[in-house]
Amino acid sequence: MSETKKFLFVNRKAPYGTIYAWESLEVVLISAAFEQDARMAFIDDGVYQIAKGQDTSELGIKNFSPTYNALGDYDINKIYVEKESLEARGLTVDDLLPLTYEDEDDDWAEKDSIKVVSSAELAELMDQSDVILSF
Repeated sequence: MSETKKFLFVNRKAPYGTIYAWESLEVVLISAAFEQDARMAFIDDGVYQIAKGQDTSELGIKNFSPTYNALGDYDINKIYVEKESLEARGLTVDDLLPLTYEDEDDDWAEKDSIKVVSSAELAELMDQSDVILSF
């Protein structure tokens, strides 16, 4: 039996204009399917990936941000957003998608998946991870 590893997917890029955001989302969902401990971190322009109100109609590409709502269904409920990145972009947690999961240990209560952390806390999370993939 293989040991569960702690994966941290670090998202640094804006959601559109490159393939990084979409690829990260695909890889994190695949890792969850293999029952790994998948965590996501959003820093720098990556915070825009989970921002509310994305409109890609003028870009002529599909808006994939609704896919983030499925993360809780895949037991991906450890989503970290760097406080400094939010502040630098004039955003707050209220500007982000309401990502939640149902906690089976708490009678399936719906809980927030997003936790805003400082850059120091994020560095500690990175240190505790077995695998870090940066997108």
